[in-house]
Amino acid sequence: MTFTDVWKQHDFAAVAASIARRTTADVRRALGKRGRGLTLDDLAALLSPAAAPFLEEMAALSHRLTVERFGRTMQLYAPMYLTNVCANICSYCGFSAQNRIPRKALNPAEIATEADALAAHGFEHVLLVTGESSRYGTAYLEAALRQLRTRFASLSVEVQPLDQADYEQLVAAGLSSVLVYQETYDAATYPKHHLKGPKSDIVYRLDTPDRLGRAGVKKIGLGALYGLSDWRAEAWFVGLHLDYLERTYWRSRYSLSFPRLRPHEGGEIDVTPFGERDLVQAVCAFRLFSQEVELSLSTRESPRFRDHAFRLGFTSMSAGSKTNPGGYAADDESLEQFAISDERSPAAVAAFLRAQGYEPVWKDWDASYDGWGGVGPHGPSYR
Repeated sequence: MTFTDVWKQHDFAAVAASIARRTTADVRRALGKRGRGLTLDDLAALLSPAAAPFLEEMAALSHRLTVERFGRTMQLYAPMYLTNVCANICSYCGFSAQNRIPRKALNPAEIATEADALAAHGFEHVLLVTGESSRYGTAYLEAALRQLRTRFASLSVEVQPLDQADYEQLVAAGLSSVLVYQETYDAATYPKHHLKGPKSDIVYRLDTPDRLGRAGVKKIGLGALYGLSDWRAEAWFVGLHLDYLERTYWRSRYSLSFPRLRPHEGGEIDVTPFGERDLVQAVCAFRLFSQEVELSLSTRESPRFRDHAFRLGFTSMSAGSKTNPGGYAADDESLEQFAISDERSPAAVAAFLRAQGYEPVWKDWDASYDGWGGVGPHGPSYR
């Protein structure tokens, strides 16, 4: 059994309709649990239109639960884009194969330059990002991980879905966590936006977190790309996925991200509304649903929004992000995947957090958590 079997038991449109029917009484019942033992039915209520008048109460409870579990801390991380080469044709992505843009893949010297720039900012947690291409698959990623593992305390990847054996190989090379976003759980919408390439296989993507769990990856990141379909149903399916994974692969930790569609190279697409108030409701609903899950706030969002929303349940924020390969070395020959909104430097974001009484944390966990034993005569070694 995999998550696909669970997913097939729920019709997306029926879930959306069920959420829309939730009542004030349903919301009050979920809030009455004060973040203890919430069910997927409770999550549906907190995501529903009926919960909108309770947003202030949800935000206050979400903040309290987050501080109780994580303290007044905020993990800061940065993405390092290694390549924008991609075999997929997706309607919403600047890396899409049909876009006639300069393509670039960083070589070891360029990776080292990017690492120098990020280390100079103080980052010890780096997220490696690529397009989805077999030309830059497991071997390329393994080499990058081994090169960078001595430089940073933890390394995550957001790359094409891989087989379980590939993930096991990358874990041995220093991989800490993997982010894999389903984009949309709507079976009717998915093929409209994933027109060609390996990403068009919805089942293989749905089952990627199962392969991660079996491979022993320490942290697994989930999410949907909000704007492709009904956001309330998308969020509920993310909750369904999280609930399944936490029960099945309980040794792994989990994180959720809330990416919204941003401007990108290529044609415009119809966007399902998902405003800032909706984003706040989704974040608070998930914090009440799970006090252990980590919630991430992207530089896709504006500085004004991030400055107000960070305390509502988020535990990590990207800072100073560049979304093109070589971006930290000011390479303007490669194209961004999407436009960011918060362009403040990592130091400026950290200073803001300190002024609010929060401690910026520059790494996910210490290298020893991954069994990292440093560098020996034959390269990286693990305990």
